Amino acid sequence: MQIEGSSAIVVGGAGGLGEATVRRLHAAGAKVVVADLADEKGKALEDELGVRYVRTDATDEDSVLGAIAEAEAAGPLRISVDAHGGPASGGRLVGKDGSPLDLAGFRTTIEVYLTGVFNVMRLAAAAIGKQEPASEEGARGVIVNTASIAAYEGQIGQLPYAAAKGGVVGMTIVAARDLSPLGVRVVTIAPGTFLTPAYGKAGDQLEAYWGPQVPHPKRMGRSPEYAALVQHICENDYLNGEVIRLDGALRFPPK
Repeated sequence: MQIEGSSAIVVGGAGGLGEATVRRLHAAGAKVVVADLADEKGKALEDELGVRYVRTDATDEDSVLGAIAEAEAAGPLRISVDAHGGPASGGRLVGKDGSPLDLAGFRTTIEVYLTGVFNVMRLAAAAIGKQEPASEEGARGVIVNTASIAAYEGQIGQLPYAAAKGGVVGMTIVAARDLSPLGVRVVTIAPGTFLTPAYGKAGDQLEAYWGPQVPHPKRMGRSPEYAALVQHICENDYLNGEVIRLDGALRFPPK
């Protein structure tokens, strides 16, 4: 699929992985909408790159539809990337004091990290599916979601987050099959440990802890590496229904 001239929406586009993706798609010629709740960072990207920032809550239908409408106004919407974050609860299923894990926190984590992805995917898919085919094979576009290697080997205390990301992994092949008549592909990236600006001053400590645990290269991932994979997924029409681990061969230990 040709990125140049296409419209793209990046949910969580003001964050580390999302910002790198915005920059990559913009450089490749896409008309990008940054959909996020981080107004200051989103507007800074808008001013710097000439992209469009739209304040967007991934869990709210009207909010996401507003961002999609902005993308459709810029050109044929063919790319949706979801890399949004948010609050996540944690803790052992049964704590050391014998108390069960908080249900409200679990529900919030699922709402943000699973329901939010589903909401963006369903609305973006409907919009992309209305576009004219971009190839003789009927390709209309691609949806890229973000899971985590925690979906496969979540650590102690990560149960809500692992459950949500496991749900994103599980949706991938089903969504790809559902959307095949429309010519819309679905691919999920499952990152390992990535060093993003969100960690702030703690970044050096995290690098020192996680870097040596990665088989090769012995460092945390960089956001541009995620963005490079997004671009390849967009351009490779035979990538569909797959979850791609991007982790330097890291496997999470129990804790």
